[in-house]
Amino acid sequence: MTIEKVCIVGASGKLGQYMVQHALDKGYEVVGVCREKSVGKLDRFKDQITIIPGATNDREVIKEAVAGCDGVLTVLVPWGVNEYSSGTAQAVMDYAPDARLIYSVGWHITMDGQDVYSRSLKMQEKVGGFVGRLFRLVDIDDQVEACRRIFASDTKWTVVRGSDLEEGESQGLPVWSRHVGDPILESNMTRRVDFALFMVEALENDELIHEAPAIVGCQTPSALAHRADS
Repeated sequence: MTIEKVCIVGASGKLGQYMVQHALDKGYEVVGVCREKSVGKLDRFKDQITIIPGATNDREVIKEAVAGCDGVLTVLVPWGVNEYSSGTAQAVMDYAPDARLIYSVGWHITMDGQDVYSRSLKMQEKVGGFVGRLFRLVDIDDQVEACRRIFASDTKWTVVRGSDLEEGESQGLPVWSRHVGDPILESNMTRRVDFALFMVEALENDELIHEAPAIVGCQTPSALAHRADS
């Protein structure tokens, strides 16, 4: 499909700002959604994009932001314990049912139950989920629920599952596999700017529709080893 106008939900965060820049570089018209207190983080883009302030799970905010958009890029964060992720995802699906929908999550999300997680990743998820619920900071279970709804929908979705992230210059488009635990993903590291690049490039990649790619940096040891073996 042809993409001309995109909405970035969660535009003020680090990943969101990288996506804004990548989208502008491709010549897209960009609408950014972020919490009102974070609008200042987008000052360098204020003359290039339309900014809609508000909570991303506010249905009226999403309705206004996605109007006329061909694609929607959503940073699916599990903030708080008020169905933030699932509310955001549902609003996007309800108000942009015909758009290309790309969501960002972590490796802990599984689509078919065939992912294989290391002991350290399992422990990290358990501890993070417990602490988050204890202090009412995050709700991983709600992010899981959001993805369950996305996977069950007939929208043109892709759920991009990111590895651990680091800052740094772009290394190029990350590589991906369908299942965490596959050898190509062993390095478990991606440059944040490249995670954003994968999100934006997925908008026009129909092969990724109804996929949940787990990504890793293209210059990581595991990615290079896979390339050599191929």
